[in-house]
Amino acid sequence: MSSSARRLRQPPRRLMGLHSRPVLLFAFAFAIMADPVSSVAYAIEAALRALNGDLSLLLPTMCLVLGLIALVILNYHQLVARYPEGGGAAAAAGDAFGEAWAFVPMGALIVDFVLTIAISCAAAAAALIAYLPALAPWRVPLTLALIVAVAGLTWFGHLGRAVFAAMTVGFIAAALLVLVYGAVAQPHPTGTVSRTAPHPPPVAIALAFPVAMALATGVEAPSSAIAQLGQLVGAGRRRFGRITLWLTLGIVGTITLGLTIEASRLRIGEPHENTTQIAELARVAAPGPLFAAFQLMTALLLLAAACSSFQAGPGLLKALARQTLSEGQTTGILPAPLGRTNVHHTPFWGLLLFIAMSAVVTVAVDAREQRLVVFYAVAVFLSFLAGLAAMAVFFRRERRPVQLAVSLVGALGVSFTLAVNLARGYPIASLAAALLVAAVFYRLWARAGRPRGIAGAVAEPD
Repeated sequence: MSSSARRLRQPPRRLMGLHSRPVLLFAFAFAIMADPVSSVAYAIEAALRALNGDLSLLLPTMCLVLGLIALVILNYHQLVARYPEGGGAAAAAGDAFGEAWAFVPMGALIVDFVLTIAISCAAAAAALIAYLPALAPWRVPLTLALIVAVAGLTWFGHLGRAVFAAMTVGFIAAALLVLVYGAVAQPHPTGTVSRTAPHPPPVAIALAFPVAMALATGVEAPSSAIAQLGQLVGAGRRRFGRITLWLTLGIVGTITLGLTIEASRLRIGEPHENTTQIAELARVAAPGPLFAAFQLMTALLLLAAACSSFQAGPGLLKALARQTLSEGQTTGILPAPLGRTNVHHTPFWGLLLFIAMSAVVTVAVDAREQRLVVFYAVAVFLSFLAGLAAMAVFFRRERRPVQLAVSLVGALGVSFTLAVNLARGYPIASLAAALLVAAVFYRLWARAGRPRGIAGAVAEPD
């Protein structure tokens, strides 16, 4: 999940006439959805691996994934309406349970940003290796180089943020072309295909879909990103946020189901270690030039997703950093250096911190994106759970039974996803890291005298 709240430069108000709003919506929506769209690169394969290569169960598994994402989006549709100024799950948790609880989704976001950088750059390296296998021995150095390169671009601030939208549109176009060619391609069994799931089908699907819920990361981004739309009043932000939520579901759902169906029909199984499932699908379905373009657009989109976290993560630390206002009042809870920026308004110490953390994670998993998928789903779903639980509290207070039921069902689905992924063992590290960050934030907040308004830090511009 990663968050994409820091992506859009605010255009001059003179551009905000009637004809510029569709352009702004296009730029906003397609920049925001770069993260969830890029997750297609590894989420489908993650589900297949959890199914032990049983292609017959892949489609129902991904349908269940998209069903739960739709339920989460339905709840965030209501959250955006309640917080048109931004803030997302952190603001909701702070209002529902007390301001200190806002640190739980904040801690989850910090972990999510680190994992987004690591998994996106690792998956981008995997996309390049699938096209140029000679790069395989250099997987870790290549991934680390991509992390540094993306951070280097982020160093220069907000220049070229429309590239996010362009990369998303480019990948969508390439993916649709692959689907068109794949519709008439002949089956070509590739990789490992099994006809025996590790459990009876219903159980296998129930245990596999939580792994693929990494596809959900980033769907919450509009709830905080609308804070950056300073050109719009509350109603306009609410409308943009809601449109983006459902447009994201439509596009991610279409691409996911299309690639899943074609992978099953063409018999594209678990790939060998130096390629990916969607790369093999494109190799089988599309002519050479399109395959090359698809791999390039996949890598670029993944790097755009990493760049968004390099902007959002240091931006959140900057919002929480101590600073002295003109009237002499001190705000913030984190060390002041985390709020310092360069001439391009980039919080450079925060940027360096995220480079270091994502590099450590990358080396720890040998730059294998599939090893990070389960960790990834844990972090973002902790934030989801906080947001959905908060909305349930609001609806109960307001005696809105239908909305309360929707929030409770969503919270149960999210809880099941968390429980299954945590039961795999190692992913508990994501939960522990998120709670540790939350505890540190809380301790610093308490020492600072519990300043009010801390729950709104996620919505503050960087």
